[in-house]
Amino acid sequence: MAENGAALNPDNLPQLNVLAQYIKDFSFENPSAPASLAPQETGPNINIQVNVNAKQLNPGEFEVNLVLEGSAKTPDLTLFKFELDYAGIFRLKNIPENELHPVVMIECPRLIFPFARQIVADAVRNGGFPPLFIDPIDFAALFRQKIEEMQKSAVIT
Repeated sequence: MAENGAALNPDNLPQLNVLAQYIKDFSFENPSAPASLAPQETGPNINIQVNVNAKQLNPGEFEVNLVLEGSAKTPDLTLFKFELDYAGIFRLKNIPENELHPVVMIECPRLIFPFARQIVADAVRNGGFPPLFIDPIDFAALFRQKIEEMQKSAVIT
C-alpha cells in the first residue's frame, strides 16, 4: 500500500513495452575472401561504431534504431565489414515528460542490444571467422555524449 493508505494502481505505474523488433537493414562483406580466411600473422584491428536514433510513431509509441557498423582489418587486408540497423517499436506509458527522452535513448536500445549483438556474432561466424561478441554498451554514456555534442554545436551556430 502507498503511504497515504491507497493501494497502488498498476494502470498508473510507468510502463515500457517492446511491441516488435526487427532487422531494418543488414549487410556483411568478406571482400578479401578467400585470402582473408587464411591464418594471419597478426590479430586484426577491429573497429565498431554505435549510433542510436529514434522517432515517435504515435503518442507513446517510438521506433528506436540501433545501428552497429564494424570492420576487421590487418595491415594488408579487410577481413570483414558489417552494418546492422536493428529496430524496435516501444510503447511507453506513465513516463514523466522530462524522463521520456532518456528512456527512449537509453533503456530502449539496452533492451534490443543483445539481439543485435547475436546477429553480428552469427554473421561473422557464418562468414568464416570466430564470432565477434561486441562488448556491452553504456547507452547512458552514449546519450550524455550525444547531448554534449548537440550543446556544443548549438553554441557554435
